[in-house]
Amino acid sequence: MRHVLPWAYGLAAFAFIYLPVGALVLFSFQDGSLPVPPFEGPSLRWYADVLGDDDLVAALLHSLTVALGSAAVAVALGFGAAYGLARHHLPGSAVLRGLLIAPLTVSYLIVGLGLLIVVQRVGLGLSLWTAGIGHVVINLPLCFAIIYASMGAHQQNAERAARDLGADEARVVLLVTIPMLAPAILAAFFLSVMLSWDEFIIAFLLTRFDVTLPVEIWSMLRSGLSPRLNAIGSLVFLVSVAGILVIEFTLFRRRRP
Repeated sequence: MRHVLPWAYGLAAFAFIYLPVGALVLFSFQDGSLPVPPFEGPSLRWYADVLGDDDLVAALLHSLTVALGSAAVAVALGFGAAYGLARHHLPGSAVLRGLLIAPLTVSYLIVGLGLLIVVQRVGLGLSLWTAGIGHVVINLPLCFAIIYASMGAHQQNAERAARDLGADEARVVLLVTIPMLAPAILAAFFLSVMLSWDEFIIAFLLTRFDVTLPVEIWSMLRSGLSPRLNAIGSLVFLVSVAGILVIEFTLFRRRRP
């Protein structure tokens, strides 16, 4: 009985987590016009319909562009902040670290509304650029926390050795610091991409005509359920799983002996 209960609990937990995803994927192959039982299929008609929809494909490309661009900027800024606070003793550095991490505790709705007010006051038009700025704001604290936590004494000793051998500061950062922090930097980048890829509230508030995929899905939901939505959700899930597999094979496999 002691051996059965852990297995039963584990199976129940996995069923609770993955059963909705399984139903989503299953009814994305529905041949009928409604994603409800009984199952009719399998059919790829809704995937073909989705991939042939110019608006959906454009929204997909917009999401990828915003996710990759905002993640790159957030990682660059996060690395700069982490390196500066870890390698230089600045007045009030503990307060600065707290201020950099504090946005992690703020709701995306509050961040989005604040950014919307700022953008309107500055006079910037709502676009993918403003959505990208919003995603940088929410991903920067996470990138900073991941990279800062990875900066240890052994890396600082390697940097000192490089300086003693005549390397200037730029070469120390490019040839020593960044390669040693590559797993943390890549982890922060891929995690930022995944968070930006699925983010809806800020993208909804800060875009107008060119929208991301979550905003496009929301606009489709207003007309009712459709197997097209299941197909889109399955594609989004596939991209998320692909991102996790990339992290697994590029980061965790590298750490194994």
